[in-house]
Amino acid sequence: MSNRIFISLLKSIDKQFIKVLAPEIALNDYVSIDLSTSNESLQYVNVSSSQDLNQYINLYMAEHGAHIAYGGYMEVRDIYKRSTYFNTAVNTSIRNIHIGMDLWCKAGTPVLAALDGEVHGFKNNMNYGDYGPTIILKHTISDVVFYTLYGHLSSESIATLEVGQQVKQGHKIAELGTSDVNGDYPPHLHFQIIHDIQEYFGDYPGVCSETDLEFYTANCPDPNLLLKMY
Repeated sequence: MSNRIFISLLKSIDKQFIKVLAPEIALNDYVSIDLSTSNESLQYVNVSSSQDLNQYINLYMAEHGAHIAYGGYMEVRDIYKRSTYFNTAVNTSIRNIHIGMDLWCKAGTPVLAALDGEVHGFKNNMNYGDYGPTIILKHTISDVVFYTLYGHLSSESIATLEVGQQVKQGHKIAELGTSDVNGDYPPHLHFQIIHDIQEYFGDYPGVCSETDLEFYTANCPDPNLLLKMY
């Protein structure tokens, strides 16, 4: 299937906003946030510190009267410099381009299935700066198979899961984890669409390098095509 056809499918799935967090929070209580290297206000924030970054995000949401901040698809970010998990000696291979959408909210917030599907895999990805507990769901729509990834969850979220377990759209599948279990980030959901899961189980790259950008742009299209947040 061509990338164009897959994008058209994602656009056609639903015309309304699809919630993946906190069913009681309305879309008008969301605010977009820029955590890229182009955001000059981040020059004064130690983004390597989850505590400092959390303070920045919470203040930003308070200033905008929001309960959830979202954004991040294709952002180039400095935060990944703190972990050798994302870095290599070759400059063009440094992984610093974010290929999912982040939704920032307090720990313990319910995480919802974007669509009907089944559990493809789950895993606690424990590298420094990694996802921590992660769930990947498999979906089949109009004979097209694709996947959604939910990262930075609580440990309890994957404790009783089973591969093949059925899930329904809008039903709670997890909760957001704290920084001590979620890879050392402020509490948030990393949500990502994956067309071809390849050989991965319970994990898939959420950050890519400039070298791999063309592949990941096609294989992991903008989550907003599905979520309809803006």
